[in-house]
Amino acid sequence: MFPYVVAALACLLFFYQPLLEYVYGPGAGAGPGTGTSGSKRVIPRTPRPRVNESLLAVDDDDGAGLSCPPDAYVVHVLSRAPLVLYVENFLSEGEREHLLEVSEPIFEPSTVTADGATTRRDSTVRDSEVALVPRTAGVRCVERRARALQGWRADLWIERLRVQRYRGPEGHYAHHFDWGSGARGWGRVSSIMAWVHASGGGGGGGDGDDADLLEGGGTEFPLLRWKADRKRWCERWLECPDLPDDGGDDDQELEDYVGATFRPVPGNAVFWENFQPDGTGTGWEESWHAGLPVKKGVKVGLNIWSMGRLN
Repeated sequence: MFPYVVAALACLLFFYQPLLEYVYGPGAGAGPGTGTSGSKRVIPRTPRPRVNESLLAVDDDDGAGLSCPPDAYVVHVLSRAPLVLYVENFLSEGEREHLLEVSEPIFEPSTVTADGATTRRDSTVRDSEVALVPRTAGVRCVERRARALQGWRADLWIERLRVQRYRGPEGHYAHHFDWGSGARGWGRVSSIMAWVHASGGGGGGGDGDDADLLEGGGTEFPLLRWKADRKRWCERWLECPDLPDDGGDDDQELEDYVGATFRPVPGNAVFWENFQPDGTGTGWEESWHAGLPVKKGVKVGLNIWSMGRLN
């Protein structure tokens, strides 16, 4: 009996790779990170998996009849690999007020998940409140803006928007990835963190948005490598406590830096891609990020995640 088992295993091993390549194309089934000729393994194109469409912003009419204001945002590129964009004026003042209004009655404690299916509360990892906001006309306009920013890509959907509220002195979200496994060719393609409110005072609404009064609460990417005019970025959007005094020289040679922490500026946003663009389903390690603790005040952010095909 044993010789037959060995022979069967040998045949399986011999025909396994050619069969996969016949079905899925060259490189399928190769070892991690490699193809038949040493190239990276490209994941096969598969139909969209079964998902809970109640959590996707799916429109059969593609927003027909929806009247949205003209986009007024300005985009700045911090990194190209991964692509990380800083977006000024992504949310208008009226949109921020609307998001706070529709979220206030439905906030509930945030949860975490380890397997993508079950959730639990763990304030040591994530201490905040979350609201899955209703898809009002104003919210749908924000969804469309997020899709437009990405070029109206095919096979890409915006997940239902979530407003997150962090209160001092402990509100935070520990370091994590937004992406899971991309092995099946689908996943959370990109993320947008937009800041709705940042104040050293009360609950997050009305007048008084002033990021200077908020203590802590930055969005940190400790592994992100970038090369840009550090002085300009740090003066406007990044937290850089060790920014040297260069005497005001605007012609400084650009240097490579590791790590970036974005200040929570109401109305502005940061966009980043979660997966490498090589079709392998490999996530960017540089997208490891955290919502740092709010030491004093209240921060309200808007999570916009895009689910779609990776190749």
